[in-house]
Amino acid sequence: FSDKGSWCVIQQGMNADNLYARRYHWFSKNLSSFILEPHSAILGSRDNKPVLDMTSRESVETQKMSVDLINDDPRHLQRDLLSLLKPSTQKTLDEFIGQGAEMKIPYLDMPRYINWNKLRKIYEFQPGNYEEFLSLDGVGPATVRALALISDLIYGTKPSWMDPVKYSFAVGGKDGVPFPVDKIAMDETIEILKQGVEEAYIGKREKMMALKRLRKIIPHSYEEKHN
Repeated sequence: FSDKGSWCVIQQGMNADNLYARRYHWFSKNLSSFILEPHSAILGSRDNKPVLDMTSRESVETQKMSVDLINDDPRHLQRDLLSLLKPSTQKTLDEFIGQGAEMKIPYLDMPRYINWNKLRKIYEFQPGNYEEFLSLDGVGPATVRALALISDLIYGTKPSWMDPVKYSFAVGGKDGVPFPVDKIAMDETIEILKQGVEEAYIGKREKMMALKRLRKIIPHSYEEKHN
């Protein structure tokens, strides 16, 4: 936090299944909404498919529908939800296709348990928008997924299935994850960036400023090697 009220937050989450981490960057200067693409960056070593991204601009209509659903009679929501649950005796097409086939159909991992008492309290509160809805006690991933599923399959408001992560560690990580640092590739990348700035059709002052910004992220070992 700065004296002028600016702030920056970096969160890290770990996928318990594959043990890969990703970092979520928040910067107040670029933030206009907490529910509409709020992150300055989401960094990780791999993307996942499919991923439900309710902060995407493509999910705005699903956000609105989720609020409409939660503000409706919970009995209607329960009816819609139960209509989407697959009976244990029912087979699906992917079971007939086989495990080896690559399924490109987006899907939602339907939660098997919903706290209807919590949803009833949220209904009584009547949240005015999606941000207010998310801030309420009891709203978690299962509730978000359930509402997104109903919004998509019954009411046709499709959310985004694109993982918003941006790749990092392009030349490796210092701890060897996901692979050791490729120093040659790192040096070549720096040279390309430096050459691009020097040959750009911009003023001398702009070039100097760009080179200074580039120098801030260049390792000291590179400068010692090339000076």
